[in-house]
Amino acid sequence: MQSISELMQVVDWSRAQFAMTAIYHWIFVPLTLGLGFIVAIMETFYYKTGDAFWKRTTKFWMRLFGINFAIGVATGIILEFEFGTNWSNYSYFVGDIFGAPLAIEGIMAFFLESTFIAVMFFGWNKVSKGFHLTATWLTAIGANLSALWILVANGWMQYPVGMQFNPETARNEMVSFFDVLFSPVAMNKFFHTVSSGYVLAAVFVVGVSAWFLLRRRENQMALRSIKIASVFGMASILLCVFTGDGSGVWVSRTQPMKLAAMEAHYDGSEGAPLVAVGILKPEAERTSNEDAFYFKIEIPKLLSIMSAHDVDAYVAGINDLVYGNPERGILSASEKMERGRVAIDELARYREAMENGDSETMQAIARKFDPQTDEGKEFLSEYFAYFGYGYLQSPEDIVPNVPLTFYAFRVMVGIGCLFILLFAVVLWTGYRKSLERTRWLQYVMLWAIPFAYIASMAGWVVAEVGRQPWTIQDLLPTVAAVSRIDATSVMVTFFIFALLFTALLIAEIKIMTKQISIGPKNE
Repeated sequence: MQSISELMQVVDWSRAQFAMTAIYHWIFVPLTLGLGFIVAIMETFYYKTGDAFWKRTTKFWMRLFGINFAIGVATGIILEFEFGTNWSNYSYFVGDIFGAPLAIEGIMAFFLESTFIAVMFFGWNKVSKGFHLTATWLTAIGANLSALWILVANGWMQYPVGMQFNPETARNEMVSFFDVLFSPVAMNKFFHTVSSGYVLAAVFVVGVSAWFLLRRRENQMALRSIKIASVFGMASILLCVFTGDGSGVWVSRTQPMKLAAMEAHYDGSEGAPLVAVGILKPEAERTSNEDAFYFKIEIPKLLSIMSAHDVDAYVAGINDLVYGNPERGILSASEKMERGRVAIDELARYREAMENGDSETMQAIARKFDPQTDEGKEFLSEYFAYFGYGYLQSPEDIVPNVPLTFYAFRVMVGIGCLFILLFAVVLWTGYRKSLERTRWLQYVMLWAIPFAYIASMAGWVVAEVGRQPWTIQDLLPTVAAVSRIDATSVMVTFFIFALLFTALLIAEIKIMTKQISIGPKNE
């Protein structure tokens, strides 16, 4: 048996390894999601006009897409294997549900990409223009279908639906595939995530094209690429803003602690303001009654509007969720922990009865887990809904890293607002045909590329750090989800993966910059 300290080492190193793998993987994914569609749009112009310029331009951006796609696949495969190696308890507990979208992603989306990407890269002059264009579009669609199924799985972790707990196997089993697929949290997460990827790809194309303009090379290719990418980027970022608004509503309903952490909102209030800019005090004071900020600028009532589309809506604070607020019907974390332990004890009683062959006791307990019975409905809503709380050690465990979540949210939103301004200025100067002469804007476009990656990463920090300590919201904390393995093995593989992924990233940057410096090749 592992001691508590040994178990926590496994948890910490497993979280670190998964976070590191996910961060490296996400460096490559968003560019693939958006650049595939931009390439398909460019090839559509070639198909329509027959102009060799568009074929040459398409091939250039396609080369960059291919480099990024290949390295992204390598990191993604490792990420999925970690569910079995480091998070086997999680995989057992919900594998029936979580595994389904990942299996579909592998069978349908990944093979769709794998099949048509070969035609996309090697089918020039070997298949008809129409078939090649179809292959390019299907490759782009396949990449986004892969994202769909992965984000459906992630969305289910944030908001578990469409399932029923089986006490005989101690596993959650899927009862409605469509509830899992069309969960409003999953759908909103998908559109918000892919639209952010489209924005990153648009910024990338605009920035690389600006590099050519600064060096007075390939001006026609650069200007036309900027025009397509900026229109694509503006449409994408408006979609991102719309889905971001939806995210605020659903986070307030399903993950109120995440919303409170995003705003460092400690005490609930009606007509809650949103902190536009603020400097937090040390996290040690996060559950105290003191003001959490050294300095802040607030927008009145905006947090209530963001969370419920109601200027006077009550927004629960961190202290409400930890210590409870009976007037608002908010249970304390300690009460939820007690109820969670009741559910865990009932499951233990069922397992004991099954070992002893006590069918009468098994049937009595099984009714409590059956949503078709009145007894089951009450038990599931009053006790099993807080199953994961039973594994926590203290009420404060439900509070995520507030400063990291708070600042990451502002980085994401702040950079996103700047991109709206950037695309608007680029489109305006392009319309006035002055972009080629506006050197300062070209530098801004070029240096916007790293900020797109920073904003994208910040979004995932908000999504994943903000929901800690949960692997599955309210049902399974990280401490109960890890594999019972030696922490040293996780530590060693952490550093191996860190070296491997860093080498891949360096290789990608060197290959990409070399191909950009070469530029479009003549036919």
